[in-house]
Amino acid sequence: MVAQAFINVFNPYCLFLIWFGTMIGIIFGSIPGLSATMAVVLFLPLTFGMEATNGIALLVGLYMGGISGGLISAILLKIPGTPSSISTVFDGGPMAERGDAGRALGVGILYSFIGSIIGIVALAFISPFLAKVCLLFSAADYFSVAVFSLTIIASLSGKDMLNGLIAGLVGISLKMVGMAPIDAQTRFTFGNYQLLSGFDITVLLIGVFAVTDIILTGFDRKHLSDRFQKKGYNLKGYGVTMKEFIEQLPNALISSVIGIAIGILPGIGGSTAGLLSYTMVRNTSKYPEKFGTGIIDGVIASEAANNAVIGGSLVPLLCMGIPGNTVAAVFLGGLQVHAISPGPLIFDKSGQYVYGIYFALIVSSVFMLIFERLGLPIFVKLLDIPKHILLPIIMVMCCVGGYSAGSRVFDVQCILFFGLLGLLFKKLKVPSTPLIIGFILGSMLEENLRQALQASHGSWMIFQQRPISAAFLIVGVVSVTWTVRKNLQEKKAAAAKGEEVDTSEEEG
Repeated sequence: MVAQAFINVFNPYCLFLIWFGTMIGIIFGSIPGLSATMAVVLFLPLTFGMEATNGIALLVGLYMGGISGGLISAILLKIPGTPSSISTVFDGGPMAERGDAGRALGVGILYSFIGSIIGIVALAFISPFLAKVCLLFSAADYFSVAVFSLTIIASLSGKDMLNGLIAGLVGISLKMVGMAPIDAQTRFTFGNYQLLSGFDITVLLIGVFAVTDIILTGFDRKHLSDRFQKKGYNLKGYGVTMKEFIEQLPNALISSVIGIAIGILPGIGGSTAGLLSYTMVRNTSKYPEKFGTGIIDGVIASEAANNAVIGGSLVPLLCMGIPGNTVAAVFLGGLQVHAISPGPLIFDKSGQYVYGIYFALIVSSVFMLIFERLGLPIFVKLLDIPKHILLPIIMVMCCVGGYSAGSRVFDVQCILFFGLLGLLFKKLKVPSTPLIIGFILGSMLEENLRQALQASHGSWMIFQQRPISAAFLIVGVVSVTWTVRKNLQEKKAAAAKGEEVDTSEEEG
């Protein structure tokens, strides 16, 4: 079966389809508002008449390219091309602003490849075991996972944790707009039928990250004709030395493991994986204060994690028929079209196609690594365009992307609303990242809370009685306690340093 899968994937036509899918996926991922999901959905009908391996290979290329392409706009424009690239903005954006866009892109591309390969290895060798572990999770356990994930807010809020918590609560509140899960009760719609389906994550991301920055740049009219700073056209390799590569291996491995684990858990997604790994690496770093100022550690953590999610999300899909995320759900439809039934017997009944998926993922990762690197000078050329020309073009793309999310003019209006909300947050010095985290995790938190309470007849003890749930809650409490203690220690150290400075000035 392995030999037949190898022959099927490495024929010229199949390789062309993987290359084509990867290139189209990169384009979709790099344009804010488009996504890997949209790419796979649009090209799914084309695979119906293809031989099974060829059709699946095209979808694999679209999936891989769509996820990795998000780093391009995240770094160059500070707009996440896909939700998975949210945390890439934190350090990739500042690197581009100070002229290191080329290096940020090179590092992101390289570690996207490494994360993808680690995820594929996990998919190939430990997927049956991991799938069994995944079966042990109940609604109560998923709720505790969401609570633990929300502790990211404490770590990313900086010194002003209260503002961070407020932003997180605003994000959760925005996610509650529309119909409630389970009973479909309408909430916070104020009689507007457009709000029944709630707000789209793409619309929120474009508004908060893109429109806010465009408005702020517009206020600085003196520099609108300036070009962005740039350097690093003549990068050697991917922008990291061998010493840096070795130093960053633990970062890449930890982030990839987090990405695989998050990918296996259905419904969480690459955005949460990137945020979790970014927070983990930041909290364990020797220089956490540098995160957010433009260092490669943050870019590596985000990109390794969100690409490792690809392999992780296919584990429950292939072994149990449970899609780990939206793209995997569409991918499941592609498998069923070709009469491939995911489940415990898939290796016996459709083994050659499973191994074909493994080979296609590896080939697509290599194509992504090569062609994104070759296109790097072209990507950086975007920064040659003066701001007064580039920013209106970006604004139009944002509106097109918002409209593409739900084919509604209302979503374009929401983009402007979220842009103004982001501007308000900037003026009040409230971090916007907790807003995004709260919005992403809000539905998972509420849906699993209600399901768990329904199953336990309203008893809250279910969250303590289940070992997995209790473990995540304990880790969450420890995480918040450690962050609060760390912030208090930093404030005491800063106060003591200030007192020393005052004393020395008086003596002088």
